[in-house]
Amino acid sequence: MDERVVKANVAVEHDFRVSRLAAPLRHSVVDSIRSAIAVGRFKVGERLPERGLCEMTGVSRTLVREALRQLESEGLIHVLPHRGPVVAAVTPEQAEGIYQVRAQLEGLACELFIAKANDATRKALKEAFKQLKSAMSSNDPSIRVNAKNRFYQCLIEGAGNEALGQTLHLLNSRITVLRATSLQVPGRAKESIRELNDLMEALLAGDAAAARAAAVRHVAMAAEAAIDILRREHPADK
Repeated sequence: MDERVVKANVAVEHDFRVSRLAAPLRHSVVDSIRSAIAVGRFKVGERLPERGLCEMTGVSRTLVREALRQLESEGLIHVLPHRGPVVAAVTPEQAEGIYQVRAQLEGLACELFIAKANDATRKALKEAFKQLKSAMSSNDPSIRVNAKNRFYQCLIEGAGNEALGQTLHLLNSRITVLRATSLQVPGRAKESIRELNDLMEALLAGDAAAARAAAVRHVAMAAEAAIDILRREHPADK
C-alpha cells in the first residue's frame, strides 16, 4: 500500500462510549460500533468480543448483542461458528455495486430536495455543510465521517421520500465504511468539499439537472478513491 495511505490509516484514539441520554439507546450502540469499525478500531476479519464492546460503549451485554444482530443484518459483520462476530470484508466488486446504487439514489435525493425542501430543511443542510467543511480539517476520521453522514441525513430529510430514506439506510453501514476508506486518500477531503460545494450551489439555485450531475460526479470520485485502496488490499481481485 502507498506510504501516504498507510500514514492516513494511523489509528486515532476515540471515545465510543454511548450517551445514556440518547433515545433509543440501542440505535446509539449500533452507531457506536459501526463508527468504530469505520475508523479502523476493528479490522476486517477481527473478532468483536462482547465483553470488549461492553467496555467500549459502556452499555450492557444485552444491548451489545442486539446491536450485533442489527449489524449482521446490514452485512457489516458475520457470525462464524466457534469464533463469533467478526468484521466482514467489502470486496472491490461489492464496493462498485454499492457506489452504483448510491449514485442513483443520491441523484434522486437531490432532485426531490429541490422539489420538496422547505426553509427549515434548506437551513439545516446549509448548517450541516458548514460543519462538514470545518470537520474536514480534523485529523480524527470519526469526526469527518460523522459530519459527512449528518450532511446526507439532512439532504435525505429534505427530499421527503420515506422509501428513499429507508433504502439508503439499509446501505448505510457499508456506505459509512467506504466513506471512511475514500477519505484516507491524501487530498481526497479537499476534493470532496469542492465537489459538494458544486452540489450545494446547484441545490440552492434549484437546478435539478445540475444537482443530480454533481451528486453522481461526487460519488464517482469517491468510488475511484475507495476502490483503489480496496484493490491494493485485495490484489487477487484485480
